[in-house]
Amino acid sequence: MQQPKYSPEDEQLLMSQLWSPHLRDNPEAFVLFVFPWGKKNTPLEKHRGPRRWQRDILREITAHIKANNGQLSPEDWEVFRDATASGRGPGKSALVSWLGLWMLSTRIGSSVIVSANSENQLRTVTWGELNKWSAMIINAHWWEISATKLVPAAWLTELVERDLKKGTRYWAAEGKLWSEENPDGYAGPHNHDGMMVIFDEASGIPDAIWPVAAGYFTEPILDRYWFAFSNPRRNTGYFFECFGSRRKFWNTRQIDSRTVEGVDKKIYEEIIEEYGEDSIQARVEVYGEFPVTGEDQFIPPYLVDDAFKRDFYKDMTAPLVIGVDPARGGRDTTVIAIRRGRDLVELRRYKKDDLMEIVGLVINAIEDYQPDLTVIDEGGLGYGVLDRLKEQRYKVRGVNFGWSAKNPKMWSNKPTELWGLLREWLKTASILPDKQLKNQLVSRKRTLDSTGAELLETKKQMKTRGVGSPDDVDAIAVTFAFPIARRESTTRERRNHLPSDKTSVSTSWMSS
Repeated sequence: MQQPKYSPEDEQLLMSQLWSPHLRDNPEAFVLFVFPWGKKNTPLEKHRGPRRWQRDILREITAHIKANNGQLSPEDWEVFRDATASGRGPGKSALVSWLGLWMLSTRIGSSVIVSANSENQLRTVTWGELNKWSAMIINAHWWEISATKLVPAAWLTELVERDLKKGTRYWAAEGKLWSEENPDGYAGPHNHDGMMVIFDEASGIPDAIWPVAAGYFTEPILDRYWFAFSNPRRNTGYFFECFGSRRKFWNTRQIDSRTVEGVDKKIYEEIIEEYGEDSIQARVEVYGEFPVTGEDQFIPPYLVDDAFKRDFYKDMTAPLVIGVDPARGGRDTTVIAIRRGRDLVELRRYKKDDLMEIVGLVINAIEDYQPDLTVIDEGGLGYGVLDRLKEQRYKVRGVNFGWSAKNPKMWSNKPTELWGLLREWLKTASILPDKQLKNQLVSRKRTLDSTGAELLETKKQMKTRGVGSPDDVDAIAVTFAFPIARRESTTRERRNHLPSDKTSVSTSWMSS
């Protein structure tokens, strides 16, 4: 537990300095004052201060505060919105930490909400950086930090509440998680003492969360700040729109990491040399530019790459579904996909096109995983496999790629619909890196039909281009054919043989 570090007189002097307009309304001056820049035997011994691009943002905040203070009516106070797209490693996380510590240190009672594209990013990178800087700050003894919380020490809250008669309930920084399935859960209380929201790796934060975050700023108060930092990995979504259709509402900048002082420029030259100067990797990781994905590509590579990077969610309440794409002979492969919610647990590939052999392989997977449902592509051998498994009373259903889409205004046919649901799932999915699977995921093209609905390239068209059958992806895609209920308990006994009266399953499967 933190205790006062200085004498009462020196502690009072520190408070008067941090709460003075010179530091309160000038975050650049604050950052230079509170950290031991250039001081021997500290982590900042060889650093003289923030980098130029960081100083630019800090100075823009100062100008914003001055402009707001010059307004006669609270109705004229503006929210400071700032979006930064950059290449790799310019110091985004450090700036995130400074902004949060400046807000809490200079505005008693204020709140800071910090979110990232994933829980792992938030806990290990963003919050880890905040932990580092909060340990170096001159008023480190003011704060208690945990895994996703930074709160004032008990002695400080007692002093503020007793002497300043000011509530401290919302005085904190919180690492806040989000749920795309329940965006309203991201909402929180308004705070008249000041509100700051920071999105780290904002390109990966779903569109549904942004309007909810905007709700933090509906009160006409002086101190309202919203920052979004990210590598520009997606050329769709809210973060991308901050630089386009929503640009009038946001200050924006794009930073080429090679222009940032204090970085190893050889790393960026190696990326350019390895992938090419016009590659997506160079644009995103070096130039700080959004990728230019071909309009005819159904699944862009970044969705797959991001899914490869995510840790498994291991949500044992999520339904477990097995998808089967039986071989049709020739070079096709029988693929069995096992998916639990957002995790692709396993892909089993077999060079088998014998009906009974395939039936046996599917039964093995069912016995191994005890799924809530097994879905089989009825094409080719699939109908025979489905019929044999039904005879043995396994929980199986068939899907026919010749069926119509449930939403024909959006999808031209059933394959397009299933691949579309898979593409949406990829935005938050977790998959073990698999080069063959990636090649199949990104290989298929799309167009629009005469009604404007999205239409997936046929396998015949793929063959004409010299592209093989995407058997792996089809096996995953069929797992989205039917809605499956979430599991009520991870300990209850599950049966994979149908009872005499078949029960239906329902509710959303995209959220699982």
